[in-house]
Amino acid sequence: MSDATFLTPEAYDKLRAELEQLTSDGRAEIEKRIQEAREHGDLRENADYDAAKNDQGLMEARIRQLESLLNTAEVRTVEVTDEVVVGSLVTVIDSDGDEMEFFVAPPENKVAGVLLASPSGPLGRALLGARPGDDVTYQAPGGNFTVTVTAVKPYTG
Repeated sequence: MSDATFLTPEAYDKLRAELEQLTSDGRAEIEKRIQEAREHGDLRENADYDAAKNDQGLMEARIRQLESLLNTAEVRTVEVTDEVVVGSLVTVIDSDGDEMEFFVAPPENKVAGVLLASPSGPLGRALLGARPGDDVTYQAPGGNFTVTVTAVKPYTG
């Protein structure tokens, strides 16, 4: 499953609910907007119609994106380990002595109030495989940074 995207069970359920909303109520709402805009007359100079059709295209693209993501997702909980893996909550201390906790996971797993370190981004990529006590250096647009890993635990939602 090399093309699979890691999803927590909570993220999978959230994306599944979004897909269901878009394919039912979302489509019905767009169809209603298009029908109302058609009633305004000439479609060639009808901004409401153009906007509704544009919104419909964006919504259908999101539906296709969600369907693809959900069909290829690797939905799992993370095992307890002292090594940073996708799905870990990692506590680090930066060079200023500030402590931060990051959830190492793809952006689809974003949780309100929790910092995310994508495994495809500089920090997330550098953290993978690290253990408590390790210093991890990564390059970001603002320069080179070093953090010390102080704790690793599985994300539990």
